[in-house]
Amino acid sequence: MIDSDFRNAAFGAGHDHIFLGAGHEKNERKTWAVIALCSAMMLVEIVGGGMFGSLALVADGLHMSTHAGAMLIAALAYTYARRHATDSRFVFGTGKLGDLAGFTSAIVLAMISLLIAYEAVSRFLSPVPIHFGEAILIAVVGLVVNLASVWLLSGGDHGHAHGHSHGQSHGHDEHTHEDDGQKIHAPSGVFAVSIFEHDVQPVFRITPAAKDSRPDASAVSVTTVRPDGTQHVFALADRGGYLESREIIPEPHAFKAIVRMPDGEHEVEFAEHKHHDAHDAATRDHNIRSAYVHVMADAAVSVLAIVGLILARAFGWLWMDPLAGVVGAAVIANWSYGLMRDTGAILLDMNSDRRMADNVRHAIENHGDKVVDLHVWRVGPGHMSAVVSVATDEARRDSGFYHGVLQRFRWLSHITVEVLSSARQHGV
Repeated sequence: MIDSDFRNAAFGAGHDHIFLGAGHEKNERKTWAVIALCSAMMLVEIVGGGMFGSLALVADGLHMSTHAGAMLIAALAYTYARRHATDSRFVFGTGKLGDLAGFTSAIVLAMISLLIAYEAVSRFLSPVPIHFGEAILIAVVGLVVNLASVWLLSGGDHGHAHGHSHGQSHGHDEHTHEDDGQKIHAPSGVFAVSIFEHDVQPVFRITPAAKDSRPDASAVSVTTVRPDGTQHVFALADRGGYLESREIIPEPHAFKAIVRMPDGEHEVEFAEHKHHDAHDAATRDHNIRSAYVHVMADAAVSVLAIVGLILARAFGWLWMDPLAGVVGAAVIANWSYGLMRDTGAILLDMNSDRRMADNVRHAIENHGDKVVDLHVWRVGPGHMSAVVSVATDEARRDSGFYHGVLQRFRWLSHITVEVLSSARQHGV
């Protein structure tokens, strides 16, 4: 077996197994800022409640301490993962520590929803007197703190390493400009010219409508002419069923493209479209997501509590307060389930993006080889790992050749390749 690794330059270089998300340190700072805010509010409420004899203020201060504690799980996970990123005891780095923290937070959220539901049912069965003025004031203050926490945790992509597609996919497995590409009609046939960027850095693709009409790659090129007059020439390589540019296309993707074919030149226009998340499953930072879900859950409960208390005071509907609690518990339970499902799948190394695995397989088999075994899984936000076993008749193709084939996949940070001769494979 011949194996070696390469990684992208998003977080260092070399064989260091550092698979932290691109926004790791930024998200770490934001989480600690929320903890500081919640801790300050907790102290104000507990001290103020003690000074003014308000048990409700003290109770809300203690509730705020659980809020800060939940944030502490995420913050400590960020700090620990960063400090131990180069620890060789972690075979595939510490990139999945955030997913473990997210799973833990999901369990905490589920327990909170059960406690809220239990308290709400108890209030239905045994109503208690409500001090509306004080209760509404505390709920409003809690909402303000939660909204401030939401603001601190937002202001970005919630840990996503964004890619984008131009145009809508409409269910296709490929992300391209204008879906099927811009059509050009040449004497030799009809061709689709597109910008392809599904799992890979953006490249030009020229796909013939008829498989037997593909021109010689050396006789075809694409020249981009941008609004400021700058030009760039892209050479193409034959990838089997299509031609593909050897270089990636820099942003932005708004330009005129001149396609030079053996039988003449053809012009197509590409316009920049709204950017969309490329592969959420590969890039989402579930640790910052868990912190965000927690403050959103608290904000939702505060809103429901305010509405319930106002209606209960205005119309005497005391049952509105516990009803708001039941609705809030259901919302939190739903968010908790989604977070637990997504993080649990990553912790169990479930392949969350079958399209990437299929594209890796096709990229290798387009060269006439056979993928015998393939495993693709996530090792951190924006970092995927792949183990590939390839059977080939080409004696000169080693692991380096297949690393070159797969290097264009933007999320693949760690690759192990096993190369088998076809004769050996038949003997297995």
